[in-house]
Amino acid sequence: MRINLPTWLTLFRVALLPVMVVVFYLPFHGHNIVAAIIFILAAVTDWFDGYLARRMNQTSAFGAFLDPVADKLMVAVTLFLVVQSHRGGWSGIVMAVTAATIMGREISVSALREWMAEVGMRATVKVAFIGKLKTAMQMIALVVLIIEHDAETLRLYHVGELLLVVAGVLTIWSGLYYLKAAWPVLMGELPPRQP
Repeated sequence: MRINLPTWLTLFRVALLPVMVVVFYLPFHGHNIVAAIIFILAAVTDWFDGYLARRMNQTSAFGAFLDPVADKLMVAVTLFLVVQSHRGGWSGIVMAVTAATIMGREISVSALREWMAEVGMRATVKVAFIGKLKTAMQMIALVVLIIEHDAETLRLYHVGELLLVVAGVLTIWSGLYYLKAAWPVLMGELPPRQP
């Protein structure tokens, strides 16, 4: 198997995750800014690898598999970091519940897509605008929370928390959107499987 440029970018995104984790915990001034830059770089490669794959006609089965896995890993690892480093109290509970909601939705929608693909109905649960909006809000919230987790002033920390809660609401909304699209297939008889 020959790995193309878009797939290399996806692999690079996965490789950035442990680097971001290490930088997040390193005790040097500005480590939070560097960790946020690494996260942003990973997020940019997420957009760029898909763009290149379509533009250069370099889509591959391995790339199609790896891209959503890299996305989920990026979100899961970063949510773990910001929740684990949170200052606690009711705010901490809200953050933990929001993170669990986001990850629960990611797992559920991934399973739904896999099942729908198995019964030949994958196009029914293709990515919708609400899903893209959710992802954008999530990425902005996580960048703010990474930057602010160890900042001298926490002026924007609560903004990041609020944005993550909004992303959580959009997560539920988009999850229900995908479930609604798949509901007739889930409740009816399965279409005949392709030979």
